[in-house]
Amino acid sequence: MALISPGIDLLATILSLSGGFIWFILSLNSWIASRFGYEISAWTILVVTALLIPLLSTIYIISIKVRHRREAAAIGARMVPEAQGWLLGNLDIALELVHKMTTGYPGDGVWELLEKHGPVVNWRAMWGDLIFTNSPEHIKTILSTDFQNYVKGKRFHYDLKPVLGTGVFNSDGEMWKFHRSITRPMFTRERIGHFELFDRQAFQVISKLKERLREGYAVDFQDLMSRFTLDSATSFLFGNNVQSLSADLPYPHSATSYTSLNPRHTPQGDAANAFAHAFLEAQEVISLREKYGWPWWPFMEMWRDKIQKPMQVVNDYIQPIVQEALAKKRVDVHVDGQEKVEGGEGSETLLDHLVGVTSDPVVLKDEILNIMIAGRDTTASTLTFIIYFLSIYPEVLSRLREEIISKVGHTRRPDYDDIREMKYLRAVINETLRLYPIVPFNTRESVNATTWVSDTPDEKPYYIPAGTKWDLVFCVYDAQTQRLWGPDAEEFDPDRFLDDRLKKYLSKNPFIFLPFNAGPRICLGQQFAYNEMSFMIIRLLQSFSSMELDLAAAPPEAMPPKEWAHARAAKQLRSSIQDTSHDVY
Repeated sequence: MALISPGIDLLATILSLSGGFIWFILSLNSWIASRFGYEISAWTILVVTALLIPLLSTIYIISIKVRHRREAAAIGARMVPEAQGWLLGNLDIALELVHKMTTGYPGDGVWELLEKHGPVVNWRAMWGDLIFTNSPEHIKTILSTDFQNYVKGKRFHYDLKPVLGTGVFNSDGEMWKFHRSITRPMFTRERIGHFELFDRQAFQVISKLKERLREGYAVDFQDLMSRFTLDSATSFLFGNNVQSLSADLPYPHSATSYTSLNPRHTPQGDAANAFAHAFLEAQEVISLREKYGWPWWPFMEMWRDKIQKPMQVVNDYIQPIVQEALAKKRVDVHVDGQEKVEGGEGSETLLDHLVGVTSDPVVLKDEILNIMIAGRDTTASTLTFIIYFLSIYPEVLSRLREEIISKVGHTRRPDYDDIREMKYLRAVINETLRLYPIVPFNTRESVNATTWVSDTPDEKPYYIPAGTKWDLVFCVYDAQTQRLWGPDAEEFDPDRFLDDRLKKYLSKNPFIFLPFNAGPRICLGQQFAYNEMSFMIIRLLQSFSSMELDLAAAPPEAMPPKEWAHARAAKQLRSSIQDTSHDVY
């Protein structure tokens, strides 16, 4: 546990390095005075040193830039176009992007830079390279054809380690291979094709919905889906869900009845909600750290480490579960006389499987949290977006419900084959994932100097330096909504995954659709997520024939800012659902 805040720690490091430099200059002056009898006053030395530090920094930055230009020229490449602001260090662009990060939709600002400069642009914020690309060819290079040359990198590991540890999403090389190998066996068809797990939670969801609707109130659907996916994920992980659905759902902000002012509580539900809120807060902190980047985010946490308190709640919740699993393993070994080193064959949960591979509680906790992020928030958010679209496109809802009823009827539980045959259901999910990918941006660090193909055949390739730190950002959101999908790319139309447009656009260029990543790091839980989302949608539409938004039930802070009314038409849909945390059913 850190004793000092990240801001104070960084500031102390800077002062220490500066002090060391000043000490060196003063020592050098004393040596010159003793050797040659010529001494410069301390004040003169301090002033010169204060000027020398930025001068040397400037020389260093320019020298690197010149070296990169020479390296690029030597291999017949060109530098990535740079954004040009009017303030020193592109500070004006940086401030504008930060403003849009906090008030706009993800990608606002970056989209404009790419539209102006082409598919690749170097933001060059405060003299640090930050290269954005939305080119499917470049994304293919990073994720697949030159996979070994791109890593998460040390800076990514450092920023996200308080939450992700060294789990599969926050590791490279042999560590990544190890984590992936120990989780892969749990995502076979046999493991993810049993829907009893989903059905128990789906039944609770439907019951909660009907109960609240009978009272005459709208439901915060993202909150409900977050509970559903949390209970499902913990059932899959631990074999015993946290029962967040056992507690009362929140009421609309305007509700004034006695029941809404005094919601029912359960010990399990309250504990689960405390864990869920802390986990969400921790993710929000690391998200802000990623947005601000190094070395700026520590100054946003000058007086306290914002990750410490929520992660204490998360760890206090997870550690007893891990310790119980390890204790059970020790008992089994004692009884059987030998350890099952093959990885928990026959075990029903991921944790049972993992303890068959390792007894390291840190590795177990890290892997659990990594899988929980992948299996809970991503699916909950996508389900919320789907219900939003079904609410504003009743013709899509009607057609989807018709497919569901024709396949499984009004009550039968769907199985794996049912879901596989529902083509329109998969198209609705895919179109939602295309327009609103849960990971709209991703980052990598280059290992060796390389090139990216130019966007036009007659131009030189782009030069990418070696060891680019926290700099290569590929924009999945832009790649999935640009003209490569056709003139109607920003429209919600599930049929694009069923008609001739599928072959015309996606089949010949699969890297324009990456909701689950691609290449060696493609999401192991992709089919699990499809099954879970499909199952929940089927159960909902078996029970309900219509849906609508109740905007009056949403709190004022959830409504789009007034200035968004002047945004161009193509961005109006993005703005309308920017804050899905208060979408209502």
